[in-house]
Amino acid sequence: MRCLIILFLIVSSAAFSQSDVLAREYFNNGDFEKALFEYKKLYAESPSNVNYINQIVTTHQELEQYTEAEVFLLKLIERINYPAFKVDLGYNYQLKGDMENARFYYDEALKSIEERPSNVFAVSKSFQNHTLLNETIQAYEKAMVLNPEYNFNLQLAQLNGELGNIEEMFVGYVDFAEANPIALSNVKRFISEFISENGENENNVIFRKILLKKLQQEPQILWNELLSWLFIQQKDYNKAFIQEKAIFMRQPESLDKIEDLAEITISEDELDIAKDILMFIIENAQDTDVLLNAHYNLIQIETRQTPKEDYSAIDKKYQDLFNQYGVSLLTFKLQLGYAHFLAFTNNEPDKATKFLEDTLKLPLNEMQKAEVKLELGDILVLQEKFNNALIYYTQIQRNLKNSTISQEARFKVAKTSYYKGDFKWAESQLNILKASTSQLIANDALDLKLLITDNKYDSDSLQTALKLYAKADLLAFQNKEEEAISLLNKILNEHKTEAIIPQALFKQAQLFEALEQFEQAKANYEAIVENYSDGILVDDALFSIADIYEHILNQPEKAKSYYEQIIFNHADSIYFVDARKRYRALRGDFIN
Repeated sequence: MRCLIILFLIVSSAAFSQSDVLAREYFNNGDFEKALFEYKKLYAESPSNVNYINQIVTTHQELEQYTEAEVFLLKLIERINYPAFKVDLGYNYQLKGDMENARFYYDEALKSIEERPSNVFAVSKSFQNHTLLNETIQAYEKAMVLNPEYNFNLQLAQLNGELGNIEEMFVGYVDFAEANPIALSNVKRFISEFISENGENENNVIFRKILLKKLQQEPQILWNELLSWLFIQQKDYNKAFIQEKAIFMRQPESLDKIEDLAEITISEDELDIAKDILMFIIENAQDTDVLLNAHYNLIQIETRQTPKEDYSAIDKKYQDLFNQYGVSLLTFKLQLGYAHFLAFTNNEPDKATKFLEDTLKLPLNEMQKAEVKLELGDILVLQEKFNNALIYYTQIQRNLKNSTISQEARFKVAKTSYYKGDFKWAESQLNILKASTSQLIANDALDLKLLITDNKYDSDSLQTALKLYAKADLLAFQNKEEEAISLLNKILNEHKTEAIIPQALFKQAQLFEALEQFEQAKANYEAIVENYSDGILVDDALFSIADIYEHILNQPEKAKSYYEQIIFNHADSIYFVDARKRYRALRGDFIN
């Protein structure tokens, strides 16, 4: 008997579930009469199920049976004291055009919150479901007054945002962040949708004024943090630095945020402010690792800004640091930087090699040894000692299998083989790297593989153009930009019908940019757009032209037209998101 009861319950439950699915299917397909029939059957079985009640009301309304919905809701309200039903009834009157009764029941629902503040959850949800946003705000605000433990600032901020009440929205987000510091990253994410890189944008100004007012009324670090974040969004790094210094003066135990700001300014090529930030870190750091990392970043910037005839001053800076802190594990990163400077900047590869060989004598771990060998390999490639370089790269692969640095070494094996003209071996290594766990390496591998694959079977069986291009690529690696440009000209003049031409134009344009010959670079990019519009480099060229117009030539209108071409014609481009963001910023939109 017990088994029969259980079986009956299982069958009944299955049938009930099927009816639910059927009702939803009818509703979603717009077959409202059948949906209503099924929902009424379900409601008869479960008269307290709010979902079925809501669906019956909604289905009546879809059928424009407002009177039937009204009768149903009035009987329901007599039977169940659930204030959200009053909102539903008011909305039904609104659909009928009876705003007097609609307002009466909306007010009744709001009064229920006065009787029991916890009613706010059901009432506000019902108001919001019917897109009655002003009434939703009233419900939340009333409940917060009646019960100070309630905090609906986040919900209020989102609602005000939907209504376009920008100032009220910002205040809500800020108040919510003050009460819930752990949610600060989410608050920043919400606010970022309403501000832009333009500091003069109306929304940016409103948000800044709110924070400054808060800072004046009740100074606390949260306001400095948000101001710093705002200034970073606006790329106003000097002002962000002022805020970060203010925070540090009150909480001097950590320079983490200031280090982060230094990294941002370096990545954005804002080198003067980056130097100021790094000097501040050097003056205030208590941790030696932090101090030496700041010295490393500072000397990299100074190397970029120092003319060739003054490189001895850079060498002296390195020597002074080694004299002060020693040539030990502590200064490992500085040692790598010094070797790179000697080889690639100061044209002293043999001295760099000897220096790194001494570094290898330190008690390094396997990862550190690999980093040294990677740099040694690069220096040997610089000297065109390809076979010796391959030995170092192969050692890394053998000693640190499946690591990111091992994959990087494999890529360098492929690149070295490509420089040598051994395209077949290079391609075999690149095929392995296509599935690299490092997306950057995988992308670089794919780019090089496409270059080789697209050109190894060209009309010239000797692969002359590809070999010339590889040689030009090597010259660029050796910082011999003018020689590389000259060799690429040879390809452009003597191999005009071959597939490698757009690649040669693009590579040459990048070299022109490195030499700050922006008009020549732009001409090359434009040639790609005009003559190879179906090729894989057209979106790269469009973005590069736009970037030159925006940041070098200061012609934002022309930049916009090129970003626009990416947005409308190259939606699958890796530049699509950045192009849209920059286009909107130039147009003055407040949404990123």
